[in-house]
Formats: sequence, structure tokens, C-alpha cells
Amino acid sequence: MPSHLHWTLLLSSLLGGASAAGLYTKSSPVLQVDAKDYHSLIAKSNHTSIVEFYAPWCGHCQNLKPAYEKAAKSLEGLANVAAVNCDDDDNKPFCGQMGVQGFPTLKIVVPGKKPGKPRVEDYQGQRSAKAIVDAVVDRIPNHVKRVTDKDYESWVLEDDESPKAILFTEKGTTSGLLRSLAIDFLGGIKFAQVRSKESETVDKFGITSFPTLVLLPSGNDAEPIVFEGEMKKAPMLEFLSQAAQPNPDPRKNKAVSSQKKKTASSPTKKFQDAPTESPGPEVEVSPEEKPVAVPIKVPSVDQLSTPEDLQAICLTSKSGTCILTLLPETESPDSELPAPAKEALSAVSELSHKLTGHHLPFYSVPAINSHSKILRNELGLSEATEIIAVNGRRGWWRQFPSASSSDDKTEFSLHSVESWVDAIRLGEGSKTKLPDGVVLVSDEKNEEKEAEAEIEVETPVEETGENGDTKEVPHDEL
Repeated sequence: MPSHLHWTLLLSSLLGGASAAGLYTKSSPVLQVDAKDYHSLIAKSNHTSIVEFYAPWCGHCQNLKPAYEKAAKSLEGLANVAAVNCDDDDNKPFCGQMGVQGFPTLKIVVPGKKPGKPRVEDYQGQRSAKAIVDAVVDRIPNHVKRVTDKDYESWVLEDDESPKAILFTEKGTTSGLLRSLAIDFLGGIKFAQVRSKESETVDKFGITSFPTLVLLPSGNDAEPIVFEGEMKKAPMLEFLSQAAQPNPDPRKNKAVSSQKKKTASSPTKKFQDAPTESPGPEVEVSPEEKPVAVPIKVPSVDQLSTPEDLQAICLTSKSGTCILTLLPETESPDSELPAPAKEALSAVSELSHKLTGHHLPFYSVPAINSHSKILRNELGLSEATEIIAVNGRRGWWRQFPSASSSDDKTEFSLHSVESWVDAIRLGEGSKTKLPDGVVLVSDEKNEEKEAEAEIEVETPVEETGENGDTKEVPHDEL
């Protein structure tokens, strides 16, 4: 039976012809790529990209255009926003190889460990500029080292001669802008981020306001240079270029190459015969080398499927901090999880891998675990997807900010969940006392442990009383 794509392409040939004009003009912020230069401009790029596969006659594609161009403007300098016209005869085989079965299809391309072998994910989020931008920013690789007073000297001494850039900031997470700059200078400048609370390093450089960008142009004895411009990509890129040249932008080479082709080729010369002058080798997409479309799968995190596991691991008086993703009920055990649950699992899975060695375990708790319903009732949680942190030893818990309704519309983006986890790790924000009976007393020495815990008074935890008022009780930092 002919595929949906077959009928789609047949309809396109009837409506648009072989040389259908593209949806985006040359002045559009969206980068227009074809089957040949996709490899050098997208697959081999150090930057994350999002690529739209479209047909000009497609109504949904036309509706997406304003939001997609708005996203491209927002992501300028941070990531590539590109589009492939699948109505063009030269691109049709490539669109098929990329697994395109309808229009528009959006795919996020994340640089892999090997050049030219990226990870390709289907974008399944909302078709709004904000949702697209958030999804792409979440997938920008992070080559920025978070440096503390304790490890500053060791980080500096890793490479005495390499130029270094340090951003002093009050934030715990690394912005997409700084991650993008680190990619631009990958192999040329080492990047670090130092929080304002690292007083020893802050004083060492005489930093008095945040954010402040400092450049050590060459060697650790070099006089630091403070950036005094606006915290935007272009001026920061120019400032850092005095220490090292940024990696070449293949998009600029494409523009130069296109101009040379225009003057060297006749108007009727076929695309296949035109000389290729892109920085990467001319590569025909073969079955062995073609980019593989990898659908977004529900990531794997350790699961606490029985009440005994949940209580023994995370809810005893000996248990440290656990990050629990409470999953909603489904029609059957084999039913697909709703989108928010998939998004939450994706975020905690990546953080679990990222924080390996930090002694902060992440678990998912399916609805079949009968104790999860009891836990929801005790903590006053909804039946939707929830992410919580619990510490049985200290008797506190904290909820990831959720929607106040029952429609499960909470956004569990990697950036927001990571910020929430970072705050817990750094002992920031208030925590709530666990209700009596949630934590299982594990041994007869429990009272002695609780007495010791009361001595370690640090950041206050909020406990809600019967009259709705709050009082402070002690808790620990991770």
C-alpha cells in the first residue's frame, strides 16, 4: 500500500510542480538547507539545531511560519533554526530518509560525540515560538565548568596556557548564551561559571556586581580583562575573540559559496552539477551514513514499583534525599503515559545521568505502587504527574512547582527541573516537614538520630500548623 508520504509527495507534484518555491525568503532568519548541505551545515555543526521539513502548499506549515521565524530570531547566535523544502525534487529522497511522513515535521539535531553523527529527536511539543525555543535551549550542550572556591585552583591548573573565560553570576544554572559561547570557542577558550556565594574566588577577582564576565587571555599569570559591554552574543563574542578565534560558522561559508555559484553557473545548470564549496566534504547521503531519525522515547530511571521498595529506600529514618517522579494512573499497565509524564521522566533521566556520583538518587513511582496513592494523600498532591524530593532522615519534603489545576499542564522542562534540583542541592528555599507516619522508624536508635539532627540548625523549613500559620523547623543541606 502506498505510504502517506507517497500520496503527500504525489499531491505536491500536482499542486506545486518540480521547482516549487520555498516557504521562507532569503531575508528570513530561518536557514534554508537542502539534501546536500544539511550534512555540513547541520549534522557537522557544533551547535544544536532544529529543522523543519515542510511543503509550501501545506496549510499547517504556513500557520507555523510566523512562530518558527520568531523562534529563529530568539535563537539567533544560540542555535541553528533551519528548514528543508520537501516539495523540491532534489530533497524528496532525503526527506524520506529522515522519516518524514507528514508536514510540518520538526526534528531537533544535537551534536554527537563523533562529528557528523548527531542525535536526532522528533520535536513533539507545542508549535509556539516559546515552546520551540525552550526545547532547543534545553538541548544545547554544556561545556561550561561550574567552579567553586574548593576546585578553582585545580580547574585553572588543568591547562596553564589555555585562555579562560569566567562568568561570575548569582544564578545556579548555566544560561543558553554562555553555553553557546563555549561551543563557539570549543578547543580555544575554557569556560567556567562561578556563583556569587563563592566569596574567595569573587574577592580574588574583585567582583562587585553580577553578572560579570572576566577573560584570562593567556596563561594563569595573565592580567584579567573585565568585559564592560552589554551581555549579548555579538559584543561578548567580539570581546572573547581577542584571546582566540571562534570556530568558523558554516552558514557564512554557505552564503559566500552561494554567491560564487551564482556568478560561476548558468541559470539553467542543474543543482547536481553545481560546484560545492562548503567547508565540509561533499557527501551523498548513503544508507550507511544517512542521519537516523530517533523518536523521543521514555527514558529509563530506576523504578520503585512496590510499596516495600519505596518505603525501604526513601521513607525510613535512615533514608537520605530521594527525587521521586510520581506517575499518574493509565487505563492499563501497557497504556502510553501522557506527555507531561514523558517530559518529567526525560528531565529526571538526564539529570540522573548528569549528577552521577553526587549521591542524589532519582526514582520513578508508577501508579501501580499502592503506597504512592497514600503518599499523595498524605502530602496533599494531585493525581497528575508530580516530582517531589523527600528526606526521611531529616523528615522534610519539597514539591516541584506545579499547576494549580487537575489538567496536568505542568511544564517539566529540563531547565526548570534542573534549577529546582540545584536549589535543593545548594540548600536554598524552604522545605516542608513530612507528616507523622510517612517515615518508617528503621531501628531503636532513631530517637538518638533525631536528637542529633535538631542540633544541626541551618536553613529554616516551613511547617504548616492546624490554623494555617507556619513555624520554622530545622533541616540539613545536601
